[in-house]
Amino acid sequence: MTKDRKPEELSVETSVSKQGLQIAKAELREDESTREDALIQLRQWITKNSRIQTCRLDARFLLRFLRSKKFSVPMAEEALERYILLRNTYGDLAFSKLDPKNPTMQELLKLGYLFATPKRDKLGRRVIIARPGVFNPHKYTNSHMLQIHGMTYETLMEDEENQVRGFVHFNDGAGVSFPHLTLFTPKEAVRIVKNGERTLPMRHKEIHIINCHPSVKYALDFGLNLVSEKIRKRIKLYSSLEEAHNHIDKSLLPKEYGGEMPMAQMIELKRFVKSPQTVSGDIFRENIIQRIYPHEAVHQRNFYGADGGRVRRTRSFLTSIQNADKTKKPTRDEIAALDMDYCGVFRSYNEHATQPNPEHTVLVKATSDWFKGFRTCGI
Repeated sequence: MTKDRKPEELSVETSVSKQGLQIAKAELREDESTREDALIQLRQWITKNSRIQTCRLDARFLLRFLRSKKFSVPMAEEALERYILLRNTYGDLAFSKLDPKNPTMQELLKLGYLFATPKRDKLGRRVIIARPGVFNPHKYTNSHMLQIHGMTYETLMEDEENQVRGFVHFNDGAGVSFPHLTLFTPKEAVRIVKNGERTLPMRHKEIHIINCHPSVKYALDFGLNLVSEKIRKRIKLYSSLEEAHNHIDKSLLPKEYGGEMPMAQMIELKRFVKSPQTVSGDIFRENIIQRIYPHEAVHQRNFYGADGGRVRRTRSFLTSIQNADKTKKPTRDEIAALDMDYCGVFRSYNEHATQPNPEHTVLVKATSDWFKGFRTCGI
């Protein structure tokens, strides 16, 4: 078993500013003593963990997890192992091809699909702009979407100021339509939403959303049922850009959204191609022995169980949604069929589960409302 024990990775120093350290103390219970003790404990745990083959031991990496869990070492251990398992399970889709010089990544960066603004807000938090509507679902794949998110978030998480201060998200839903919703299967969508909060060590402080079409809002409501109440309270939807300006400093936004700097200039300033080491080389060398884990832990994409009827229902739904013509809006009858098929999967899970699963009951209701929303909107 390989364990990385380089001397330079045993440091307990931090690059956080003086003001950032004050925030860390007040919000995360972090001080020099706490940081040193926690890093020692976490490194010892990694070294002794028979499931982990390789893992970064530098403070910058490990502090991601300690800070996101407010220096609860047991919770940080669980979060780190969950993160490594996710990285190994989804490596082929989201983590193994994070090359900022890749032509497709370059296109998405230039389009402004996802980027961080050069200027921080008054609390020192980095602002992330997301514009999913510019992602062409007929040209790009769901793997491309995961890669651009992986590249962006991994780069931002390397910054210790970001680890302490957290992130503000500004999302523009203009242009998002039904084909965008079918980029991922339902089970993939569920896991992505959950991992966005529970597995990636990011502190999501505020989430602002504009131009959310009524039909897409049902998909959003579906996702909100999967996140914690804490995150739900931080999500704000606005009916107009002007309303959003009352809650977020518009000088932080691109000029196209009422700010001062043109979007193209912002993107050029934050192009990751200028710092390729942040997404290549040793940043991705975590590995685990997957065979030690239960099959369900490694392959969480299929959380419907092994029952033949449930599998058939799941495949029926996936086949119907994947074979749909994504160049046109679905008819009412098509959506009604999807509604019945999708909800049947979750109801079947609850009926055959050893113990009732309230979470899946909520999913049934949310999903049914989601597709009814498309019918209500005349789509």
